[in-house]
Parts: sequence; structure tokens; C-alpha cells
Amino acid sequence: MAKIKKMKDDQKNFWLKNRINLASPQLEASREMTKPMEIPIEIKNILEQFNKTPQKFEAYLVGGCVRDVLLKKKPKDWDITTNATPQEIQKLFPNSFYANDFGTVSVITNSDDETLQVVEITPFRLEGKYSDKRHPDEIKFATILEDDLARRDFTINAMAIQVKDGKLKIIDLFNGQKDLKNKLIRAVGDPEERFNEDALRLMRAVRFAAELDFQIEEKTKKAIEKLHSNLECISKERVRDELIKMFHCENAARGIEMLHELKLMPYVIPELEEGVNVVGVTKKLKEHIKYESLTTFEHLVKTLDYAAKNNFNLETRLAALLHDVGKPRTKKGEGLEASFQGHERVSAQMTKEILTRLRFPKKTIDKVVKLVRWHFFFYDINKVTPAGVRRLIRNVGPENIDDLLKLREADRSGSGLPKISSYRLRHLRYMIEKVKKDPIEPKMLKIRGDDVMKILNIPPSPKIGWVLNILLEEVLDDPAKNNREYLEKRLKELGKLADEDLKKMAEEAKSKKEEIEEEIDEEMRKKYNV
Repeated sequence: MAKIKKMKDDQKNFWLKNRINLASPQLEASREMTKPMEIPIEIKNILEQFNKTPQKFEAYLVGGCVRDVLLKKKPKDWDITTNATPQEIQKLFPNSFYANDFGTVSVITNSDDETLQVVEITPFRLEGKYSDKRHPDEIKFATILEDDLARRDFTINAMAIQVKDGKLKIIDLFNGQKDLKNKLIRAVGDPEERFNEDALRLMRAVRFAAELDFQIEEKTKKAIEKLHSNLECISKERVRDELIKMFHCENAARGIEMLHELKLMPYVIPELEEGVNVVGVTKKLKEHIKYESLTTFEHLVKTLDYAAKNNFNLETRLAALLHDVGKPRTKKGEGLEASFQGHERVSAQMTKEILTRLRFPKKTIDKVVKLVRWHFFFYDINKVTPAGVRRLIRNVGPENIDDLLKLREADRSGSGLPKISSYRLRHLRYMIEKVKKDPIEPKMLKIRGDDVMKILNIPPSPKIGWVLNILLEEVLDDPAKNNREYLEKRLKELGKLADEDLKKMAEEAKSKKEEIEEEIDEEMRKKYNV
């Protein structure tokens, strides 16, 4: 075990507060990582509870949360390992539950922080052979921390933190801190052994490299290339979950590139490989973009890069990667004379097959397929009518229209077009907002034409429209008047006026309505700079 130095005396006072100051003595070689970091009070209390027992149980923070703390990132969850058995853990923490084969006890803290509401505590473990390259054939409880850390995947995930009597110790047996400093993903021990134990680690290495913006260490990389086919043993659900985590990080596009470079893509989304050598640039497009020989695969990666870096939602990121996946199958002709007619329909069908195979939820599949199917919409400001815009909204769904426009932005960026948000795209946003707004019409009133006939005791006639237009003008000036009590009272007053006066008042009201509509339209034009 690496030597563990004592913390500096000037930190002791801070430890006595609700949160513990972390400044690892073993990070002295990396100045950027010696700034204070914090462990929450909920975690401190759990660790101290172990220390207070007569058995003096050992307990350590372990795994990803240690890595994140050292990187000064907030952990998504907190894991603790101990030499206590599950039964002993539950005696210490009655507000807990235990129902798994790994010995993990989930302790409920009642914290306001979601990441701290449930803390998982697992005894030190030893794992047997992995015959199926997915799960250990047997799991045994270990007696020392070293055995537990040695079974973990990467050095940056194989460190532990002990908090005892307000003092902090970092246990780093595999130089994880050095790899953090050098931004390296390195397997613990023999990389081939680690990947043969659980083939999902092949993909996890890529995901961590993308998520942390690290490089994969050379021996680890060569082992991935050698054992890439092992990923075929992993269930589609586990592959999907790793893919989702990768998509959620800012460098998702780099992750996709690495899956291809390390020969893992055929076991994740093999259809993307079809576009690796297919140039997707046509003669018409080449006149406008900066990429002269952009392949379909490169375009999809660049499109995803824009979507991820602009923090678009998961469905839009998926659509960004898959929107042109059907181009290679629809290609007609060669070079700049090639065409890809109907590629959006083929891409939508392929997207449905890909996401279904990866066991994505139906709701996610439906949305991504819609975005891909309609991403290639045509918009000419001189030809498109409001009715055409309404059809587009109906096709993709009003709840998805904003994501469709974001996808178009990403598509333009991925094509190398000089302007991400063109005048046409801004004009379309303006038209969409315009047609989505409820028209200013008498039907907005809390009173109807049949009410007018009944209250005034009149047959169908132009007078009904005149009266409703007059009432609408008053409501536009003061929306509080749009209640049935006021409108019925005002209707009776108007009913006493001559038809000629009502007609004149209605014409004035109509003119006022048109002025208001023009003001609203002008505001929208300014908003979208059209």
C-alpha cells in the first residue's frame, strides 16, 4: 500500500465543520489538484459511524466518486466499501435495504441532495472467473481493501478515501492520481485480463475518455483493438446505457470516432460504418460549404458535435448522429453528380431499427424517428404558405418543432455552411410562432353567437358579428372584461343601439384589431430579425 502522509495542521479546524476539506498529501506533484475539495456531511457521518463501532470497521469512499472528488467534480453518486458484512452494515444503519447478490446495502439518508439520498455500501469483494465475459462466476467477500481495488477496471476508478477522526487519507495502489494528472485511461494490471472479465469495459474506456477528455493509454488501447469482438457478448441494454452516458457528455462526437477507430462500432451501430467512405457532398452543396470531400460518417460526427456542445437534449443528439445514416443506401451516381433522393425516409426507417435493436424506450424512438424523417424539409420564404408551415408542425408534432430546428442548425454546422442560422431558418421560426399563436378572433370571448341571439332575442343576422367584434375590442383593451357577467351586461346595452351605430362601431373595432395584430407581427419580426 502506498504511504499515507498526515494532513497539514492548518486544515484540522476546517474538518471540524459540517464538510471535510480535501487536500490530498499525495497530490503534491500536481499543483492544480491541491485546492480544497469537499465531502458532504452525510458521507462523513456514515464513515464516522463505522469508526465508532467496537469492531472498528474499516470504511472507505471508493470508485468513481473518489475520481470525481479529486477532479473537483460533483459525484453523481457515492459508493462506500467496508470489511463489515451486509448484516453488520444493516445493524449500523437500520434505515436501509439489501436485496442483491453483491452484498450491497443501500442506506437512506433523507438528504435534500438527490445524489446523497441513497448511499450504497458494499463489503470488500473478490470476483471469480468471467466465463461469459459479462458477470463473475462467483463473488466472495474479501478481508482487505487491496483485493477490492485490484478487481476494478481503470486506475482512476481504483482509488479509495478514508476519513477517520477528521483526517483524510487517499489509498492509491495503482497510480490513479498520476493518470488523472496525465489525463490517461489505463486498465488496472493486465488490460487483457480486465477486458476479458467484463467486455463492457471496452466501451467504458471509450466513454470515460470522451467524458473526461482523456487519452487511452497505449497498452490499454492495443488490448481494446485486439479484443474488440468481445463486445458482441454484451447485452444490447448495457451497450445502450453506455451509449447514452457517452451521448450526454460534451465530447460525444469524439467518443463515436473512437468507437470506429478501435473497431467497436460494428457491435454498437454498425450502420454508421456504411458511410465511412461515402462522400455525401453534391455539386449543389459544394458551392456553399467549406468541406470539399466530407464523408457521410464525418458529417454525422460533426453534426453530433454541434448538438452536444450546444447541450441539445438526448433525442436531438441521437437524431444528429443518425439523420443521414441512410445516404449510402440511396446513393445514385458518383462524385459530385451523386444524388441521395429519399434518404430521409430510409434514414428514418434505419433509425427505428437501430434504436429498437438497442432497446430504447418507444417514446424516445418515436421522437427521434420523426426528427430524422422530417429533417430534410424544404423552406422557401417566397413559396411557403402558413398552411404549409402548419403541415410541417403537424407532421413532426408541435412539441418537437423546436428540436427539429435545432437539428437543422446542427446539420448546417456539420456540413460546414458559413451561417448556422440562415435567414430562411430565422424566417421559419418567425412563421412557426406566428401560426402557433391563437388568432385574435371573437371565439376568444366567453360568449358565443347563439348567446347573442338568445339574450337579444334576434334571428341570425350581421348584427351578431358587429356586437361580437365590439366586445372583442373591449376585451383586447382590458382582458379582465372577458367574463360572462360583464359581457352579458354590455351585450344588453349594445342591443339598444341602432344597427347603423353598431355597424360603425364594429368597423372601428375591426380596424383596432388589425392594428394590434400588426404590432404583434412586428414584434415577432424583430425577434427573429426578418
